[in-house]
Amino acid sequence: MSCLNPVKFRVFTRRSALLAGFGCAVIAATPLTFDAAVAKEARAQRVLAIGGAVTEIVYALGEQDRLVGRDSTSTFPPEATALPDVGYIRALSPEGVLSVKPDLVLARENNGPREAVEVLKSTGVRWVDVPDDFTLEGIDENITIVARELDVVEKGEALKAKVAADIAKTREHLASVDRKLRVMFVLALTDGKINTSGTNTAASHIIELAGAENAISGFEGYKQISNEAVIDAAPDVILMMNGRGATADHAAMNALIEAHPALSTTPAVKNGRIIRMDGLLMLGFGPRTGEAITQLAKALYGDEH
Repeated sequence: MSCLNPVKFRVFTRRSALLAGFGCAVIAATPLTFDAAVAKEARAQRVLAIGGAVTEIVYALGEQDRLVGRDSTSTFPPEATALPDVGYIRALSPEGVLSVKPDLVLARENNGPREAVEVLKSTGVRWVDVPDDFTLEGIDENITIVARELDVVEKGEALKAKVAADIAKTREHLASVDRKLRVMFVLALTDGKINTSGTNTAASHIIELAGAENAISGFEGYKQISNEAVIDAAPDVILMMNGRGATADHAAMNALIEAHPALSTTPAVKNGRIIRMDGLLMLGFGPRTGEAITQLAKALYGDEH
């Protein structure tokens, strides 16, 4: 297949659509005018949201009618799952993303693979990375960025105020906690190997916001730890995401935890303190973070905290 010659205008914008093996690009040119009416119409109308929290923000802003697609981590609200799925956030392809013809891509910055994203950014479609900052300040910044890109700044300010109020209300009640529970977040338990959260992760931050303490503090990020490290950590509570598919059998998973040579020795297992939460709610750090903190705090300390 041969490449088409671009149509030339004196002033134009470009969008490249990659074809067969990215071997050539078709460049569409559109004349620009600068009156206010056209500028308003130039607002992004075909928005692709990549990252569960990003999609939630778009819905919370009331701008969901502009969404033309989502990634596979965007499962809330439930109606979002009716949108075309362009793939997993870390396994994107140019074909999948361009298939929904977006004029704006809002993507949580842990997207990938790098090569595919670089190709997509070179096409001319506006691509905006939304920071992976799992803090209260990060939530505020994410809402600011999404609202600005959608040209709904006032809605963004209102949403930020609501989220801040929800979080503050929950945090106020946690002032009465006498002893912080030590919580170990288990990301995965596979073949007896435990993958857990150290510091500076969404899991560690949500644990701290809910008035508890991360039992694992010797490293940053998520990694596999030894049985000795688990025994030394002696968590009061084990926190996990709700499972899906084969891992959704909580009774079977509990049996594995109770039989594990290290986990079985912990106060958490001895006292039956295993908490599960929806992963996107707990780790997304989006508009529902106040709800996530409330839910986790109640599971940890009960209604009176």
